[in-house]
Amino acid sequence: MSSSPLISLSWTDHVTGRQGFLVVDRLVRGVSSGGLRMRKGCTLDEVAGLARGMTMKEALHYNAEGRYIPLGGAKGGIDCDPQDPEAYGILVRYLRAMRPHIENFWTTGEDLGLTQDIVDKAAAEAGLVSSIQAVYPLLDDETAARQRLADAFAVEVDGIGLDELVGGCGVAESVLAALDRADVAYEGTRVSVQGLGTMGGATARFLSRAGLRIVAVADVLGTVANPEGLDVEALLASRDAYGAVDRGVLRPGDRELPGDAWLSVEAEVLVPAAVSYAVDEANQEHISGTARWIVEAANMPVLPGAEALLAARGVTVLPDVVVNSGTNAWWWWTLFGDIGADADEAFAYTRRSMRALIDQMLARAEADGTTPRAAAHAIVADHLPVIAERFGWYR
Repeated sequence: MSSSPLISLSWTDHVTGRQGFLVVDRLVRGVSSGGLRMRKGCTLDEVAGLARGMTMKEALHYNAEGRYIPLGGAKGGIDCDPQDPEAYGILVRYLRAMRPHIENFWTTGEDLGLTQDIVDKAAAEAGLVSSIQAVYPLLDDETAARQRLADAFAVEVDGIGLDELVGGCGVAESVLAALDRADVAYEGTRVSVQGLGTMGGATARFLSRAGLRIVAVADVLGTVANPEGLDVEALLASRDAYGAVDRGVLRPGDRELPGDAWLSVEAEVLVPAAVSYAVDEANQEHISGTARWIVEAANMPVLPGAEALLAARGVTVLPDVVVNSGTNAWWWWTLFGDIGADADEAFAYTRRSMRALIDQMLARAEADGTTPRAAAHAIVADHLPVIAERFGWYR
């Protein structure tokens, strides 16, 4: 993959002076896909890395027999705390400034710090038809496709929207596929999750229901841990809008620990599902010797230096470009008509697709004697020429 993106731009809000960014890594059939994040400290380099990752996520899910045709990769970012009183106004002005790009070649949606309903509200205020309107000309039946996606977003399971669950379903299936390949039983396998928002919360729910033991979860207030297992459903039901758990629901055996304690609890599986750059060369030393897998539900949570040190310790990192790609793919599977607006169908399709990808990646890593991340890059390298030949792209 080329390291130079097609488009890289910075924007300064004329009201607050805050900055925003857009990076389009490449276009396929003239369109790119990638969410919009909002967090204090967001940088252009960060957004560029995420855009490259989106190109990979799109290419990984290429299926010559499917209706969904992978798009190019892109990403947007705004340097602002989403809880700042100025945040919504900045979001509207950013989208207004990016309107020509969103109308023509960048499809976007929720990412870290933003929910889809907030993005949709701000997009309408900015004068946009939709945050994904650039893809509409590629649809066979735009009206039916848009209705199908709207219907899917209206589906709820146990009071939680399907759109909030499907990504965690993909992450959980990645964990289960890795356990199956290693012949490790679900029952008794311990999991520590950083972040109990949309992705982390859904991942914890699916893994708990599969029989794994969630022994720690971290939120903005700290880490909650119990070696015998936490009551995941009670924790999820107590969350506020930012994924913080109400400590009033904790049981006598649950312990409150510092925020970084999720790294050091004894667990076989660690799931960073909150922020980028969560595991570095320094704090990876605190990871328990019981750890066997780090499963990247967040974007870019493990720094390369830390990943190399972890590999030397026998800890396998399952990379974000595969693990958390289910949400993005679900949008397009639904919009293009590979699946309908049905939770069971969505979960089944996601599980099949994610398990196939994980199995392919791990088999490639074993055959090549390399890491799963390198194997994922190799798979993308195989797919991109096929996509380019069939559909064309602009680098």
